Amino acid sequence: MTLGEGPAPSEALKTHVKRLLDTDRRLERHPRSNDPERANYAFFSSDPPGYGVEVLFTRYEAFALLLGVDLLRHQWTQGVAVKALRHVRPHLEPKHAEILSWNPEELFNWEKVVEAAKPGDLAVATTRPVSLVISSRRGRPAEQAADETREVAVLEDRELMPFLRREAGISSTVIELTQLAHDLQSALAKTTPSKRGRASA
Repeated sequence: MTLGEGPAPSEALKTHVKRLLDTDRRLERHPRSNDPERANYAFFSSDPPGYGVEVLFTRYEAFALLLGVDLLRHQWTQGVAVKALRHVRPHLEPKHAEILSWNPEELFNWEKVVEAAKPGDLAVATTRPVSLVISSRRGRPAEQAADETREVAVLEDRELMPFLRREAGISSTVIELTQLAHDLQSALAKTTPSKRGRASA
């Protein structure tokens, strides 16, 4: 519902989700690593429990999956989307919980949103925007297999424009998180969890 697909997800969406989850598992993790891309899963809380065991997702992990799908729609590859969300998880997970603690009536008061808008700001629909930003430099050498110049950040409203205006030659994808987090929370509250296997008589 959050993605505008109605109660039943499309095959394309299910494929996106499966590929993101498979990529996250395939990259494995090393919890003792100092590199957050290696120390964290993007969408899981622990290592695989084994075949036939149902995996439950936290509210944050469902939100991370939504972001992963959004990044694919922005033409980032599965690998980049998963690595970016692994990298940012230590900062994004507590920020997601904080965002959900904010009062929606204050966050989405349109009169206050308009009142707070300033020339040069990005258009937002909340009084407390928080953004996920993925930036990369243009002109990376063609023979360089990995984009080592990629940056991932979670930024409050006052931090965003200075970050984007630092220097020329940087391309950025910006996803506003506050409304997305509350929209997903509202959609999840209207769903009924489905159980695997045959329904009992």
